[in-house]
Amino acid sequence: MTQEERKKIREQKLVNFNENENGLRDHGVFGLPFGVDESELVLVPLPWEATVSYKAGAVDGPQAILDASQQIDLYDPINPIAWQNGIAMFDIPKDLISKNKEIRTKVEKYLEKYSQGEIEVTLKNEVNEACLVFKQEVKSKTASLLTEGKIVGIVGGDHSTPLGYMEALAEKHDSFGILHIDAHADLREAYEGFEYSHASIFNNALKIKNVEKLVQVGIRDFSKGEQEVVEREAGRVKMFTEYEIRKALFTGSTWEKVCDNIVRELPEKVYISFDIDGLAPQLSPNTGTPVAGGFSIDEVVFLFEKVISSGKKIIGFDLCEVAPGDDEWDGNVGARVLYKLCLLTLKSKS
Repeated sequence: MTQEERKKIREQKLVNFNENENGLRDHGVFGLPFGVDESELVLVPLPWEATVSYKAGAVDGPQAILDASQQIDLYDPINPIAWQNGIAMFDIPKDLISKNKEIRTKVEKYLEKYSQGEIEVTLKNEVNEACLVFKQEVKSKTASLLTEGKIVGIVGGDHSTPLGYMEALAEKHDSFGILHIDAHADLREAYEGFEYSHASIFNNALKIKNVEKLVQVGIRDFSKGEQEVVEREAGRVKMFTEYEIRKALFTGSTWEKVCDNIVRELPEKVYISFDIDGLAPQLSPNTGTPVAGGFSIDEVVFLFEKVISSGKKIIGFDLCEVAPGDDEWDGNVGARVLYKLCLLTLKSKS
């Protein structure tokens, strides 16, 4: 389908659509009436957290975000009519939820022995193989969407979920950088024996040769081994810790100047990887590994706007580790962050 054909379908669907009452209808993500076929930006939900190492719940993140997204007003000063380009989310894959549950059971058995100093090699290999298959499936699906000219956003799940998408982007783009918002560095090697752990996502991403630069922002919980990776990859990895950022602000700098320093480290093409625990924990209290400190949504959005105003292009993104609790708060915050990511990415393309 050509862009003109997509646009015509969207225009037809908007004839009877009231943007001021989008949440009152049985529509898709953000209450929009668009389907995947005619939308320019497509969201791929990945309810997967097989190797989660602390609190579970991110497997339910995509559904919680989808449900809460119906309550978001579409008008946003960042990009007031961007939604008319079409934003749609694939159906939540129930088969993936079932597979995650199956593998998670094996992980729990493995970790019970692991905590006692025993390594169940068979279980470990089965989990690693399942995670590899998952990564390959994500790569295949997202590569197909990129071929169709779609902008793709991943909705996790834990932070292991976007690796296959990063590999697909590497086949489309000769070079790009990753802007990583997180409380954690996620640079560990095969955490707890699992090669595709959420704690190893950027160790694995650095194995993608087309990833020119990894810029990590807001990191406030990381290991000596991860710091050694940053030092070893000096020039390719730049970490802006929360400590360094706050110290600069406390001693007279501004958030704008901090953001300018971050943006200067990025190449022309930028992929955003957003772990919700990069925000202050009161904004995402049920995420798997919350850490005191963190950003407001406005701080992070300002940084992303700085990326765009610098002339750099956002080529894709992920939002991970949203885990609903007993109410809708985490899903609500996740949905609002996701909408900002969609608007900013569409603005970057324009």
